[in-house]
Amino acid sequence: MLIWKSLFSKPDAVLALAILCAIVLAGLLAPVAYPDGPWRMVARPLLAPFADMRHPLGTDALGRDLLASLMFGARTSLAIGLVSTCVATVFGASIGAVAGFFGGRVDSALMRSTEMFQTVPSFALAILLIAIYTPSTFSIMIAISVVSWPPVARLARAEFLSMRRREFVQAALLSGQSNLRVAWSQIFPNILSPLTVMAALMVSMAILFESALSFVGLGDPKVVSWGYLISAGRGVMSQSWWLTFLPGFAIMLTIVSISILGDAIGDSQDPHFERRESK
Repeated sequence: MLIWKSLFSKPDAVLALAILCAIVLAGLLAPVAYPDGPWRMVARPLLAPFADMRHPLGTDALGRDLLASLMFGARTSLAIGLVSTCVATVFGASIGAVAGFFGGRVDSALMRSTEMFQTVPSFALAILLIAIYTPSTFSIMIAISVVSWPPVARLARAEFLSMRRREFVQAALLSGQSNLRVAWSQIFPNILSPLTVMAALMVSMAILFESALSFVGLGDPKVVSWGYLISAGRGVMSQSWWLTFLPGFAIMLTIVSISILGDAIGDSQDPHFERRESK
């Protein structure tokens, strides 16, 4: 209930939630609205928006419906963002939790391994990983997950190091509870707020990563994504600006909405939130 109270107490969070729900709904309904998919040529090429209401956002250079491409692109970009973020968050939080809880040599070994991943530029490492395998949705998810988990591990480690010294954690350990039970029931619920905010930021960055990879030709050639649409439209940008503007605008709306929701959810996990709201 506190999460919803936090969301609905902020007009910007309500607007962001409405926008994000509309984008998710568009992605889910894409196969229903366009059962033939986004690749079918339906009209003359480079049809301007609202020139033909059967294709309200116009067509691309091959005569394919841009609205259909945007809706299917939402499915691809959101799926990659959410899945890669979940994988990176679970893996990174687990590494950071073990390092922060046990400390000593375990902490040193795990953090040195984490730093090794951070010495390589994230985008370059993602390109390398995708180039090794055939570009596909799965390989893109794996590549983004691999380059995204180190910041989560460092955050989780810092939070566990801080919580490990708290009196209620020490009391739980002295009462005979196992390390796993203490970490899961006593520490983890108290670090959800920063992890949630970081996860929201990671979803946004994953969508940008996927768009950048598709823009340079390393996206999945079998699916439509927003990055692919920007890349496909750049050659005719001078006379058909909407082919790059509309997918770019969709990316911007999604990222801003996710960031606002992440902040609102983070506030709802703050123990001082309700006190601040009551003043």
